[in-house]
Amino acid sequence: MNTIKRFAGIVWIVMGPAAIFYLIKTASEEIAKKPVLDTKIQWVVFVVIFIPVVIGLVIFGWYALKGEYDHLPESSKEL
Repeated sequence: MNTIKRFAGIVWIVMGPAAIFYLIKTASEEIAKKPVLDTKIQWVVFVVIFIPVVIGLVIFGWYALKGEYDHLPESSKEL
């Protein structure tokens, strides 16, 4: 199970930058199609809101890759 967690960590680390790349690519294409202020504001908000989510995904993947989740507490008594 720990191997699966570490592999998932690699996947999450790779997914983060890929998601940002495709989001910015899509935003630029949509803004180019319809370059009005409403479209620009909408896509800027999407990108700004999504960046912290992606950063969290990459951090979560880093911790999984480093083995921070190898042993999780079995009950609330161990916390």
